[in-house]
Formats: sequence, structure tokens, C-alpha cells
Amino acid sequence: MSQREYIHDLIGVGFGPSNLALAVRFAENDGAPGAHCFIERQPEFGWHRGMLLDDSRMQISFLKDLVTMRDPKSRFTFINYLFERGRLQDFVNLKSFYPTRIEFHDYLRWVASAFDDQVHYGESVTQIEPVTDESDPRTVTHLRVHSRDAQGKERHRLTRALSVGMGGVPQIPAAFAALRNAAVIHSSNYLTTIGNLMGDGMGGTARRRVAVVGGGQSAAEVFIDLTRRFPHVDATLVMRAPALKPADDSPFVNEIFNPSFTDLIYSQPKDARRSLLDTFRDTNYSVVDRPLIEQIYELLYVQNVSGTARHRLLNNCAIESVREVQGEQGNEIDMRLRDGMGGDARAERFDAVVLATGYRRDAHHALLDPLADALGKPVEQCEVARDYMLATPAHFQPRIYLQGCCEDSHGLSDTLLSILARRADEIAGSLEAGNNENSFEVQTRTGAQTGVSGGRVAFAL
Repeated sequence: MSQREYIHDLIGVGFGPSNLALAVRFAENDGAPGAHCFIERQPEFGWHRGMLLDDSRMQISFLKDLVTMRDPKSRFTFINYLFERGRLQDFVNLKSFYPTRIEFHDYLRWVASAFDDQVHYGESVTQIEPVTDESDPRTVTHLRVHSRDAQGKERHRLTRALSVGMGGVPQIPAAFAALRNAAVIHSSNYLTTIGNLMGDGMGGTARRRVAVVGGGQSAAEVFIDLTRRFPHVDATLVMRAPALKPADDSPFVNEIFNPSFTDLIYSQPKDARRSLLDTFRDTNYSVVDRPLIEQIYELLYVQNVSGTARHRLLNNCAIESVREVQGEQGNEIDMRLRDGMGGDARAERFDAVVLATGYRRDAHHALLDPLADALGKPVEQCEVARDYMLATPAHFQPRIYLQGCCEDSHGLSDTLLSILARRADEIAGSLEAGNNENSFEVQTRTGAQTGVSGGRVAFAL
């Protein structure tokens, strides 16, 4: 019995904002139905759900949505979203370029709903396998993407190209990763977890001591949220830096998020790239919006005035060790801190810890490891071209595009929303150019017969 296996022009791993912007770009250029699909492990679309705090705002303009910087006439703009939701005039009256994070998440979900037929939600990609030419086993012509759903059912799909947009993986310091029973969560899971950990405090008088580790925007947002929502919580912000530093969002500095700056970064030697990234680090890492800094300062000042200090900021503190200990209310977390200025050590105990320690951007390494032999080296040693395509040897024909993990080569905007629209345009243009070069001259053969239909290849297996 023979079976014809459909081949996609592109499969996207992950369906966050990066691949969502790519889906929009394909749709607006009359992409063939079914030519592209996306695999997303979440059961439905979601973007940083754990940090959708009620009053948190976006740190970039709504004009840097999924499409406006590429095509302001698109039906997928944030402005059209407001119009269709019946809120355009009301939003104008806010006189703000910065919507709440909750509203922007709703915008992304609104766009994503247009692509439900292309997205396989609730599936995790388990393996990427090279498919070789039967007549020349050294030549890789396609990729087979293996996935598994929540019920354990496995699927595999063939593709000519891959777009990896997996997002970041929570960065957990080794000392905390070793704890087994203590209440330690990452900020990415804050909203979905903190309520169960803290309760509402109405069932008794026991106070809860919570440490927030980090000195950036997420740490500051979690800290202020704890102080507002949980009257029985004593919150402590633990940070290595001497002070909360404001993000530099001045106009000239903000030009580093322009597409033209990506060209500049990419054209530099590696040492020069690193120097530029370090120079502008204060735009994105370990910095906090100035109004939020002022809120925290005022909170601590009012406490000093009243003489009832509960919440603290411990700056210049390096965490030397962490261990679980048994306390009166269960497992506690004992942290040994050392003052970075005076060198003094101190011990602090907490009932829970929230790690606002950022994200790793290397999850694609493990995903693409099975391709190392075909590539001739591990994926982390492969260069990435200006169009975000992994540089591969001539015998490796599939195209692999990396989104959100090319900061070292493409600049600080790579992990942010600022360049989504333009990056999607560049990747789609690169893919279209590659398809035109091939002009259906596909030589892969995994069985006795190869057929061509509608611009895509089907194998007789």
C-alpha cells in the first residue's frame, strides 16, 4: 500500500509573536492554503500570561505591532483591532502610545484567531530529522518534524523550511534549581502560581515572607504587585546592583531598534558587535521604567515615615548559597547573602521566592542537535545570515530560520517586538527567493515514485 506524504513550504516551531508575524506576512501575499503550518505546545495562543498584571503597560509603541512598520494598510494592525473591538475613539482619548499588556495580548490573540486552521495547538516538537535523497544519501532535501500531543499521539510532517520561534526558556540559577520542596517560581509563572502559594491571607494572621530576586522590569513589577495585592505578605527585593536603574528610552538611543541598526550590527566584526551590545545594554537588561522606580521609592519612603516598614529593597546583595530548612509553617528558604560593598554576610529566611532572572535563548540547540551530522558541526557553531537563515553546507537544502535567538549577530532588538514586522518580511522574502530558485526541481526520493502537485511535492511511500 502506498501513501502520499504532503510537504509544507515551511513549518514553524512555536506560535508566539515571531511566527505569528510570519503567518500574517504569508497570508497577505496570497500564500497557498496549507503551504505553511505551525506547531505550538500551549493548548491555545498565549503570550507571557504569567506577567499580564492589571496595570502593566507595554514598553514599546502600539505602532510596533505585527505589521504597521511593514504595511500600515494591513487589516492586522493594532489600530484596526481597536476599530473592530469598538474602542478606537476611547483609546485615542487615553493620549498614550503604550497600551496595557493585557490589551496587547488580546490584540495578538485576535490576530492569531485568523490562523487557527494553520496551527496545531497542544503539540510539542520532539525531534527534527533530516530526509536524504535516496540516490545520494549525503544530500539532505527535506526535514521531518516529529511532534506529540497531550494524549501521547505522535505525528510527523515534512517541510522544505523551518522557522524556529520558540521564545525564551526561564533562566533558573543552579542554587535554586537544586531545591525540591521549597516554593520557588520563575516570574514567567508568577500570575498562574502566586495566588495558590500565598492564599488571600484572610484565614489567619500568619504573615508570608517573599523574596523577589532580580533588578529588572519584571522584578520591579512583581515586587510592587505583591505589596498591593497581598496585605499579609512582606516582600523583599534582592538585587546585585547598587540601585534600580531607569531604562534609557530616549529618541536617539531608541534608534538601535530600527531595522537599519540591525544592518549596522550585522556588518560589524564579532568584537565590535559585542561592544555595541554592551554600550546599549541599558535599553533592555536590568533596567526599570522610571515611573515604576518612583512608585517603589515612594512606597519605601512612606513606610519610613509611618515606622511600620514591612517591604524592603536589599541592594548590593550577592546570593552565595540557598538551602531548604524546616520552619514553623513548613519548608522555608534560607539564603546567605553577601554585601557587595562592605563584604558582610547575612542570612535571610523566606517562605517563597520569585525569580525574575530572565531567559535563556538557546533552546533551539537541543531541538536541532539531531542535524549536527548532516550540517557537519553542532548548530551552535553555524553562522546565521542577515536574513536569519542558518548557514548550511551545499548538500543541506532545507532552510532553517531562527527568530529570537540571534542577538549576538543581529542586535538587542532580536528578542523584542520592535522588528517583528520587518523580520517576517525578510524571512518570507528569503523563503520565496529560495523557492523560485528551486522552481520545483526537487530530486528527493524516499520511495519508488515522486509526484508534484500544486507546487508542493508528495512522496509515494
